[in-house]
Amino acid sequence: MRIGIVNDLALAVEALRRALSQRPDYVVAWTAANGDEAVARCAQETPDLVLMDLLMPGMDGVEATRQIMANSPCAVLVVTTSVGGNASRVFEAMGHGALDAVDLPTMAVNGEEDAEGASALLAKIDLIGRLIGGDRRQKAPHSKPLAARRGTSMRLLAIGASAGGPAAVAEVLGGLPVTFPMAIVVVQHIDEKFAKSMADWLGRFSQCPVRVARPGDVPATGTVLLAGTNEHLVLRDDGRLDYTCKPVEMPYRPSVDVFFGSVADTWPGQAVGVLLTGMGRDGAVGLKAMRAKGHHTIAQDQASSAVYGMPKAAAELGAAVDILPLVRVAARLRDLS
Repeated sequence: MRIGIVNDLALAVEALRRALSQRPDYVVAWTAANGDEAVARCAQETPDLVLMDLLMPGMDGVEATRQIMANSPCAVLVVTTSVGGNASRVFEAMGHGALDAVDLPTMAVNGEEDAEGASALLAKIDLIGRLIGGDRRQKAPHSKPLAARRGTSMRLLAIGASAGGPAAVAEVLGGLPVTFPMAIVVVQHIDEKFAKSMADWLGRFSQCPVRVARPGDVPATGTVLLAGTNEHLVLRDDGRLDYTCKPVEMPYRPSVDVFFGSVADTWPGQAVGVLLTGMGRDGAVGLKAMRAKGHHTIAQDQASSAVYGMPKAAAELGAAVDILPLVRVAARLRDLS
């Protein structure tokens, strides 16, 4: 994998180089000291992955991510000091297409090796390598007989997203009224360390409160529940939410496919599935399963997607009833309600 490093601190660049040297197949393609330089380098020599700092002189990492994804799209991992302390900027960068975020190994600030920090960084890069490698061995979630439909008028809105997802989810939630008559559950590819911060961030846009889903929660109107661990969120036969490590081989965590599949298998009323921007194919198989069970399904269109991977896969499978620009998704959901 060819990797570009964007950071204005020489010590930080050296820390990243040392961490990457632990993987013989990871090669530093180039380094850039600010966002302007990173955008130019990507245009000249687009790498497989960019390790993007957030705070730099001149163009910051958020704007650099936006321009890279618009002009020379590639995978972007935010690597910055204190991801938690810069949560708002992290979600802005993810809204423009960054895949994930991780703290910069502390060697960058105290001159000492940080084995734990380097390991966390490499784990993120290893996972991204699997995603951009186009692992098509992904299988449909295990399907079980449909649970008996209990007489209920409860309706569910299931939203899945990945790269570019935070901003897309925020726009959809912001377009739904506080009286929206569906329970809402969101599955976004994000590390569990940032789930609470993302729920708080989404709450700034949503008409209803947003919080992390807890095991045993029952989806209900008036609250948006966000998948909040590195395990898969699922809907159980009794209508309650839970987390599971299976399927363990699924590279996407939490997986949209797994959640959508559980909705198709167990939800007792009507449901709507929405698959938004994201890299890879996660969610397409699950969305098709929902459509096959008679639920309405929507996929974001190419023009409005920060990364047209997941919704493209859904379109190719015929999983979406509607393929819509992001600005029309909330309006369509209001019509369906």
